Amino acid sequence: MKRIVILDYGLGNLRSVQKGLEHVGASPVISGDPEEILAADGVILPGVGAFVDAMKCLVPIRGIINDYVQSGKPMLGICLGQQVLMSSSEEGKLTDGLNLISGKVLRFPKSELKVPHMGWNNIGIKQDHPLFEGIPDESFVYFVHSYYVETKPENTLASCNYGLEFSASVVNSKGNVMGTQFHPEKSGATGLKILKNFVEMC
Repeated sequence: MKRIVILDYGLGNLRSVQKGLEHVGASPVISGDPEEILAADGVILPGVGAFVDAMKCLVPIRGIINDYVQSGKPMLGICLGQQVLMSSSEEGKLTDGLNLISGKVLRFPKSELKVPHMGWNNIGIKQDHPLFEGIPDESFVYFVHSYYVETKPENTLASCNYGLEFSASVVNSKGNVMGTQFHPEKSGATGLKILKNFVEMC
């Protein structure tokens, strides 16, 4: 059985991610223990709330996350978990991220569209990657966010349009660090397939 660790750092919808992973046959553990993180076959970085709070909470395990990523094993950031993978965010004040993927987190501009971007929207798959194996282009997934990721095309696995085109899913150059702005655990059969794909990568 693959060891999937859901990072417990004080922020994040841990239980719903755990239930989603269990649904696809994994037996994940919720942990912030450095030894468990480094021994994991896969790590999920969930997140709900403000970027600056997340970065403060991640300080004690930031070095462990870097060591884990250097090992080449897969890590998936979800929602705010995707955003903290990036270089910086303008939320609150300019805050540095984990800088595992080059890019920035920006607020949706004022427009007639409601912010947060909340509910179902479709994604355009931009490159082949095991995370999106078997996921049809233009599939619908579930979003809740007021800030979006802007990164390079080579770091974008999937995009979404909400007044502007943004990176709905990102990846690092090695292909082992991924993020989804949407919530796979709330995205029905499509989201569960994405979680299953992640487990199979581990």
